[in-house]
Amino acid sequence: MTLRAAVLGHPIGHSKSPALHRAAYAYLGVELAYSAIDVTEEQLPDFMATVRDEVRKDGGWRGLSVTMPLKSAMVREMDEVRGVARTLGVVNTVAFERGDSGSGPSGENSASTRLIGYNTDVAGIVNALRHAGAAAAPTAVVLGGGGTAAAALAALKELGAPGADVFVRDVSRAAEARAAAAALGLPVQVLPIAAAAAAVAAADVVISTLPPRAADRLAAEVQRELQRESARGTASGPAPGKPGVLLDVAYDPWPSRIASVWRDAGGNVVPGLEMLIYQAVEQVRHFTGLGGAVPAEVTDVMCDAVGAPRRMV
Repeated sequence: MTLRAAVLGHPIGHSKSPALHRAAYAYLGVELAYSAIDVTEEQLPDFMATVRDEVRKDGGWRGLSVTMPLKSAMVREMDEVRGVARTLGVVNTVAFERGDSGSGPSGENSASTRLIGYNTDVAGIVNALRHAGAAAAPTAVVLGGGGTAAAALAALKELGAPGADVFVRDVSRAAEARAAAAALGLPVQVLPIAAAAAAVAAADVVISTLPPRAADRLAAEVQRELQRESARGTASGPAPGKPGVLLDVAYDPWPSRIASVWRDAGGNVVPGLEMLIYQAVEQVRHFTGLGGAVPAEVTDVMCDAVGAPRRMV
């Protein structure tokens, strides 16, 4: 029997998850094949039905990493959703838990293996921001209103943020972020992204969950805002402080335009790849069953696999 795991999403060809996970399992001596599978939201129910069939036949599945646009839809495919994933209604990790025989969401028996949904994005964001020196109780801005934005809000809550401004392209399509904020008890304002520049420039922490290049126009506006702030400071007295911390979840291409603008102004930039590594470490804990026994060196080999600096934990 071949043990296997995979990352699901659409599109998926750019994903770094296979490189990260394969490096981790090789280091741990775990024979677990990890692949990338292109699955659309419409295809997900049939795909998961196939997975359950395969679990009944050979039990080889050990885990699924879930990326966009499947993070909310995956909730419906689970036997149980735990922790912050349940609060948010957003799953990015599926573990296959052996136990007493039970029924899946469609009533089928899955040969005593249950599909459990988790969210490791929150831990990934929190760890990445803490490593970057994010302020305690930061003023915060989130760009985007989907499943990753929901995880960003949970991370900000954990960091002590009193609230957040959420900027989206269409304020009528931010249901996931609004629901997450309500579940978390975190006050938010949902605003059009066209009005984001000043708030972004002034925030202690900015988390962009937008797709690659989607923040390019905003980047130009933020650059002008930062230049105006600098000019006002020079004319009236000491120059204003540097921008805060920007985490841009998109990592291909890198650096993004908004990351370049932020860094040029003296701000601290956290690549999305760093968050991906942190959350992948948590997935390895679930997929191998090692939990807290996963050694810190696993993070090093994952960093090596994607050309990231070592020792981010």
